[in-house]
Formats: sequence, structure tokens, C-alpha cells
Amino acid sequence: MLFSFYDNMGTVPTIIISVSFMIFFGFAMTRITKKLKLPNVTAYIITGIIMGPFCLDLVPKNIVDGMDFISDIALAFIAFGTGEFFKVKALKKNGPKVIVVTIFEAIISAAIIFVLMYFVFNLSLAFSIILAAIASATAPTSTLMTIRQTKAKGTFVDTILQVVALDDIIALFTFSIALSVIQTSGETLSFITIIKPLLINIGVIIIGALFGVLLKLLMPQSRSTDNRLIISVGTLLTFCGICALLDISPLLGCMSMGMIYTNISQDDKLFKQLAYFSPPFLLLFFVRSGLNFDLSALFSKNMLGAVPLIVIGVSYFLVRIVGKYLGAYLGTLTVKSPKEVRNYLGLALIPQASVAIGLASLGARALDSEMGSALITIILAASIINELVGPACAKLSLYLSKSYSNEIEDLVQINEIKDDGNEKTEVEKLIERINKIKENIPKVEISEEEEAFNEAAEEQNFDTFNVQRKGMRKWRGR
Repeated sequence: MLFSFYDNMGTVPTIIISVSFMIFFGFAMTRITKKLKLPNVTAYIITGIIMGPFCLDLVPKNIVDGMDFISDIALAFIAFGTGEFFKVKALKKNGPKVIVVTIFEAIISAAIIFVLMYFVFNLSLAFSIILAAIASATAPTSTLMTIRQTKAKGTFVDTILQVVALDDIIALFTFSIALSVIQTSGETLSFITIIKPLLINIGVIIIGALFGVLLKLLMPQSRSTDNRLIISVGTLLTFCGICALLDISPLLGCMSMGMIYTNISQDDKLFKQLAYFSPPFLLLFFVRSGLNFDLSALFSKNMLGAVPLIVIGVSYFLVRIVGKYLGAYLGTLTVKSPKEVRNYLGLALIPQASVAIGLASLGARALDSEMGSALITIILAASIINELVGPACAKLSLYLSKSYSNEIEDLVQINEIKDDGNEKTEVEKLIERINKIKENIPKVEISEEEEAFNEAAEEQNFDTFNVQRKGMRKWRGR
């Protein structure tokens, strides 16, 4: 360890200082990645690697091991938020086609990775199944950020938004099935061992749905916004605790909880409040993931067999891209999507980070220590590369599909003929376009998540003020 001042500290100061280092340095790294137009997840992972045992060694290993529960909390927020996108009304409108495309690109990418790992590299069945399930996940943040930056619009953009919203739902489902399969793989093959994983996941989905109904019952309209946040976080942690006690994955249950809640309550504000509340937990989760990154393992031959981990990681990165592109192409071809969507949708599905890293953390628990460490190392390395390459590929797909343009003539449309019937000069056209662009520049607004959080804070301050005012009245009346 670079600094030895931890040696003279107690447990509590060591934990607090370690967490503060993780938060502060994670935030500081985002100032750098923001200049490079990279997502915050990349900054957090790199921060963890720098703070880890192969660089500065700033966080004691016992602290890192003791923060394992952070993975469950972070994934609970992620999975619950994913359920918001599973709205029945939206699915009735464009759902069938989008579901077909999403299933194609998710399943084909997973299948190709499984074939590569199990049949080509001769890795264990459990490791191959888990890695294949994780391969189906996509990180929508980078793609959505690129869409906002380019102000892209059209059928292609609508398809991207719908597919990335459902993609992680498919990934959570396939991973939960895979996890259940490997947990029962040591048992004698029978009807029970085959049907058991399916029954477990159906049971988790049903229990999660009941928790979603319970959450709705605990959220009457009179409930204050700060108490809504308290109740929702408490409900999520209770469900995760029950799943941990039963040693089952909470992913599908949390997703089911979010799906049921959003459909029976029509309440989007709670999801925005949770999205604004969760960043510190997500930061700690990703920084901790970086702390577990084993750099030396990339060149080791004895963790998974004869094949070096660097070869497996690079192959995973490249073959997953092929699977995503091929799956998206075949899916859009099946539902007869336009040529632009068919040819370029796969390029927008390359990024992979948050959900994949969370799934890797859960998968590592089901594997032995060496395979678990190798799994996390592969996914972290691939996530960093994906987040570097992904935004550029997403922007290229938007450009090739003609979803946006940098030409001023395409940005705004004007009438090129004067009232007297004569054509306007090029200078007059340019001035009119510039004026129209100025009119359309949006005012700086806070995000919906921040607005929801601010409303909660204002309500809390208002309640506190009323209590203080009542207290003053009683004191004056004496």
C-alpha cells in the first residue's frame, strides 16, 4: 500500500476515509472524461483501477471485500428502473416488432459468444453460459447521449430508443436463467433439475410483482415526496434482502416490481427521484469494480486453461460486436424495417457497461474464485473499450442513416422566395436561417430527475417551516 496511515486507524475511520477517497477521486476523474466526451461509468472504472492494488493501492482489500453488498443495491436500482420501460401502452403500439428485433440481437450475440467460449476455447460450461448471458446486455447511456448531442430524429432513432429500452430486460432474464442453470448443474439430470430454474425465476417474478403492488399501496397521493423516496428504497432493500437470504438473484424480481408499479400507478416521478438519488451508490459500485480489476490476470494462462485471458477478452469484444450487428440485421429484416434501420442499427448497440458489470459481479459469486475474478476482469476490460468505441460507432450509425446533418440547410427550413416572387440572395437565406436557429435554441433547464429531487427538498423545507411556525405560535401564546 502506498500510504501506511491506515495502519494506525480503527475500522470505522478506515471505512469512512476509503469511501470518501472513492467518491472524491471518482468525481475528479469525470472532469477529465467529460472533456473527452466519455460517459461517467468509464471514469469510475478507471478511478478504481488507479486506486487499486496495481497502481496506488489506496483502499485496503478488506474494505473492498466488505463492500460486496453495494453490488446488490446498485443492481436493485438499475433493475427497478429498467421496469419503467415495460409499459403496456407503449408495447401495444410498437411492441411486437421491437421485441422481435431485441430478441434477435440479444440471443444471437449470446449464442455466438457461447459457441466461441465453450467449443473453440474449451472453457467450462458454467463460465461460458454466464459470459454468453452477459454479452446480450447493452449500455444505452452512450447511445442516448450521442442522440441528444446530434439532435437526431426519425424512424432510426425511434427504433434505437425502443430497442435499448428492452435490451437490458432481455439480458436480465437470460442471465437469471443462466445463473439458475449453473447453480443446479451439479445435480443429477432429471425433469426437476431442468424445470427448477424456470420455476425459480417465475416465482421471483411473481414475488416482485406483489412487491410492486405493495409499493403502490404504500404510495397514496397524500404521501410526501421525501417519504415516497424512503418507502421505495426500503421496499427495494427488503426484497433484495429476502432474495439474498434465499440465495437467488433479485434482478427479475426488481424489474417486475418496477414494471408492475409503473403500469398500475402511472407514476414516472418516483423513477426520476430514484435516478437522482442513486448516483453515489452507482459510483461506489463501479469504482469498487475497478478496484477488483486484476491487470496481471490478462496475461495469465493458468486461470481458465491454456488460452491467455487477453485473447479471451479481445475475442469477446470483437465477436460480441459481430453478434449484435448480425442479430440486429436479421431482426430488422424479419420485421421488414427500412433499409437505414436494417443496415446501421447494430452499430448503435455496441456500448456495454453498467448492467454488464453488475451481472458480472453476481456471476462471479456463482463461480469459483479464479473463474469469478477472470469474469470480472474480462467484462471490465471490454466495458472500457466498448465505452471508448461505442459513442463513435453510434454517431456513425446516426450519420449513415441520415438521422442528423451538420449542414445548415438541413438544420432549418426557410421560404427561399420573397413576397414579391423573386428568389432571396444567399446572404438573405443565411441570415434567415441563423435567426431561426437562434429562436430554436432551448433555454437551460434542469433535468427531470433533478427537478423531482428539488421538489422533494422544497416540500421537506416547507414542512419544516410549518412545524417551526406552529412552535413559535405556541411559545408566543404562553
